[in-house]
Amino acid sequence: MPRTKSNKEVKYLHGDSNKILKKMISKNEDLFDLVITSPPYNIGKEYESRKSIVDYLDEQKEIITSLVSLVKESGSICWQVGNYIDNKTKEVYPLDIYYYEIFKDLGLTLRNRIIWKFGHGLHASNRFSGRYEVILWFSKSSDPKGYKFNLDPVRIEQKYPGKKHHKGPKKGKYSSNPKGKNPADVWDILIKDWEKEIWEIPNVKANHKEKTIHPCQYPIELVERCILALTDINDKVLDPFAGVGSTLLASKLHNREAIGIEKYRKYIKVGEDRIEKLTNGDLKYREMTQPIYDHKQSNLSVIPEIFKIKK
Repeated sequence: MPRTKSNKEVKYLHGDSNKILKKMISKNEDLFDLVITSPPYNIGKEYESRKSIVDYLDEQKEIITSLVSLVKESGSICWQVGNYIDNKTKEVYPLDIYYYEIFKDLGLTLRNRIIWKFGHGLHASNRFSGRYEVILWFSKSSDPKGYKFNLDPVRIEQKYPGKKHHKGPKKGKYSSNPKGKNPADVWDILIKDWEKEIWEIPNVKANHKEKTIHPCQYPIELVERCILALTDINDKVLDPFAGVGSTLLASKLHNREAIGIEKYRKYIKVGEDRIEKLTNGDLKYREMTQPIYDHKQSNLSVIPEIFKIKK
């Protein structure tokens, strides 16, 4: 699906998500087709106050409850999370497991649990280094035909387009769909193929072309794939923790309206600057089908002689 910059409105609302969402509800504002966000992980970043895991989840449940009431019956929520690490015990709390119960209690249905794999991050010393996060895709409707899912924009090439039925009334006819096949919930984005549930998209670190001042920025590409599959052109998207605007940019690229809520003005300033650059054709961002950089091409991948062990 090609990217096309649109005139659809994408905008920020400045303030606390919890308060703004409640105001939206009280004003009976139009409902959204998709909520997609990456909430604070309770790990002590500048935009959050670290608290007990129980208090953190209670706070998040209040926000999610408001979000559910702002989503259309045919709409979805995509919740992208990592892990919470206890400061004292260093125990890992997989946040997607805890969030699953919250969404289920509110009547939503889990459609996919998608793994986002990336190659860089902090190196752990007392456990294996974490290199993935999770996107939970919930539909508001429990009816298999009651929620929006667009297959054609995300179809992939058939592995065996020449394969034919070998028996039955369709014997001799091609067995595959000429439009392509439905990708499995394992997505690998190395070779224009969403065949795998593992979405291998580089996280936004120092050398990433999308890098800004935000410490936990997620890539535009991650949002694009959800928007293409779960919304239609002209639909409305909401990000309650908008940061520097990845959701707003992805929405604008694909002709969707979008609102992003953000409590820090410095992030809004960066996000609005990015939106302006996109509008003017000056924004640098990673193309959706761009292959992952092969680290072996770098001279830094060569083992120094001093590290080599003589056998």
